[in-house]
Amino acid sequence: MISRVDATDKAKELLAQLKETHGDLMLYQAGGCCEGTQPQCFVKDGYYLRTNDVCIGEVDGVEFWVDKDLFEYWKNAHFTLDVIDGFGAGGFSLEIPLGKTFRIDYRLFTAEELENLVPVKRNEV
Repeated sequence: MISRVDATDKAKELLAQLKETHGDLMLYQAGGCCEGTQPQCFVKDGYYLRTNDVCIGEVDGVEFWVDKDLFEYWKNAHFTLDVIDGFGAGGFSLEIPLGKTFRIDYRLFTAEELENLVPVKRNEV
């Protein structure tokens, strides 16, 4: 099965550092203008998921959730989590005090990949 999300080594290292400090984590990418431009990292369950928001997979045990409307737009794309130096738009994300910002690189799945994707999980609460 083809994963919908992956991460660079730099992103995995930063997640490991944040786990040491904060414990279990979650990632969320919103569909809004400012906060939707980058994924946000929170303490697990530290962000209120909406009904039908979508978990597209995990990065080193950290669930990656996407706004339900954003998922419909990007459901045919693979997400690669990366990190860069600097402050992004999301001032609430846990990496911001470290002078880092998570970001996503996208690519479209091939027709063959689309037939073999790992199923998503939806928030049904």
